[in-house]
Parts: sequence; C-alpha cells; structure tokens
Amino acid sequence: MPTVSVGRDRLFEALGRTYTQEEFEVLCFEFGIELDDVTTEKAIIRKEKHLKDEACEDEEEVIYKIEVAANRYDLLCLEGIARALRIFMGKETTPVFTIVDIAAKSMHKMYVKPETAQIRPFVVCAVLRGVTFDKARYNSFIDLQDKLHQNICRKRTLVAIGTHDLDTLEGPFSYEALPPTDISFVPLKQDKSFRADELMEFYKGDTKLKKFLHIIENSSVYPVIYDSKRTVLSLPPIINGAHSAITLETKNVFIECTATDLTKANIVLNTMVTMFSEYCEKKLEVEPVEVLYPDGSTVVSPDLSVTKMEVPIKEITGPIGISLDETQVVPLLNKMQLQSEKVFTDGETRILSTSS
Repeated sequence: MPTVSVGRDRLFEALGRTYTQEEFEVLCFEFGIELDDVTTEKAIIRKEKHLKDEACEDEEEVIYKIEVAANRYDLLCLEGIARALRIFMGKETTPVFTIVDIAAKSMHKMYVKPETAQIRPFVVCAVLRGVTFDKARYNSFIDLQDKLHQNICRKRTLVAIGTHDLDTLEGPFSYEALPPTDISFVPLKQDKSFRADELMEFYKGDTKLKKFLHIIENSSVYPVIYDSKRTVLSLPPIINGAHSAITLETKNVFIECTATDLTKANIVLNTMVTMFSEYCEKKLEVEPVEVLYPDGSTVVSPDLSVTKMEVPIKEITGPIGISLDETQVVPLLNKMQLQSEKVFTDGETRILSTSS
C-alpha cells in the first residue's frame, strides 16, 4: 500500500491541534490508515544515499510516514489526509467544488490531432487560478504528481500529468503526435534545446526518467503539446518543457493529463484539482478547459459531478455483520465523505448517498 510522507507540524497545523504520537496513532486507526514510521527529512536522505546514521538534531523536521489504502488517491498528499481527518472528526463538512461558469469563447481550448490515436489518444485539462504557493505547498504539489504516477497512472503508462505556469503560455493549445526528429525544445531543468530523439538518448543516463522511455521510444511518432506560439509544454510521458515550469511565484496553473485510459485520466485530473484548489484565490473553484477531438466531438473537463446511490440499509449493514439503524449509519457515512440521508422508498428504509 502507498506510504505518504508528511511534515508532522504542518499536518497538526492543518488539523487544528497537536497530538502525541500515541494519540495520532489512535486517530489513524479509527479512520483506517496507519502511522507506519516516524523519521526526519535528513534521516530519509541518509537512508536513500546509504550514509551512516547520525544523532538527530532537535531542529530537524519530524516526518510522519502514513500508510493509506491503494484506492484512496485523495489521501496521497498532506492536503487530502488533513481534509479527510477533519471531516472524520466533525470539524468540517465534505467540501463542495465549483466549476467556473465561463463563456465558451473565453474557455481555454485543447485541439487534439488525429495522429495522437497512434500512441496516446486522450487528454483532459483544467486551470487553477490565483494559486498561492509556498515551499511546503509546492513540494506537496510535486509529490502528489509523483505518487499518482506510481499508483493509478501505472508508472505513466496509463496517464501522465503535466503542470504548467499558464502565464508563460498562450492558448489555444494543441495535442499532437509527430516524428521525434520534428520535435525540439528545452526540457525541464536543462538550458539547451534537444531534438526528441536526442533527448531519449540523453535520458538513458537519467536514473529517474530512463524507466519511462520504453513507453514511447519505439513509436514512429511521439506525443507533444504546444501552445499557439509552438512553445512545447510537454513531451508526455517523459518530461515537461522548461519554458512553462512551475515556480513559487506561479499564480495560474494549467494542468494536462494525457492518457491511454480516459477514466483514469479523469480521476487523476480530479484528484489534482480537488486537492490544490483550496489554495486558489477563490477557494475550491476550478476553471474548465474544452478539449476538441478530430472527429468533431468535444469534452469539457474536469467533470466534478457527483454520483448518487440509493441502497437499502440492510445491504450496507448485512455484509459486514453489524446491526445499525439509519440514525447511526448516516453520520458514519458522512464522516467518510459520503454525503447521506435517510429516504423511504418502496416500503423500506434506504440510504441516499452522494459521492464525487
């Protein structure tokens, strides 16, 4: 199961109080996650580099390593864990996210070229406006992408996430697939331009990126995203362009997720925007993007609509062998972000629950 590393003090600040380690372990157990380890950032680095342990300094930040369920993508960052625990403890209710009501002509557009069907056919996008980053938020933003890439994205084979400083770009955008010799750009953390085929050779010596090269390197065309000035945003699923790199000063974030699995792409995009829209100037508000496919179909993303389920109470309590009535079941479901209420249908008591 995935393990998420979070700063203890920042987590406690987000929860609104401090805990002893024992108290926090009890809270985790009650919620259904586990405090797997307590360490420090320097100790993690020493372990990764196989260095000898040193005495812990008092000022070192304490890191909690928390094990979460593999299918709870919303718990892969501090923001999601803190939000879920606050709701579980009754400190707040499940958030309601808003899609900006924007005129079609004002909406950013992503045009998909036919050739992408040969390699990576889908893309979904969104914009976060007025984001305020600090170092901790920025690191969490990057870490969540890494966790999603390793988890639901199946090491970028199913979905690859690109995040960009929108103010450095000019729409509309185009998602294309071109021969590697036709693609040239300066990749992230580099200061010179590479042709895409040269870049693949270059990254064969990169410990992190070389494991993703096989996804596209044998294809006759590579996926690539451009803005209207032919600035490369990304060469998915390998690397973003340096031009649109996110910094602490970034205010408007453009997110694109290219994919071979559209369902998982939507889950990944929704996870990104619901976790970090809390840092937007208008909290929990997300700006949509229109994706236009070559067959004339269009899709507006993200889709944050909720699913409604109406279930007889016996089908909830029966399989787990407990005896609870609706006055007990409803608040328990609400604590787990399944907004529920009692209804009476076809002569029996049912639970109507909504979830995103």
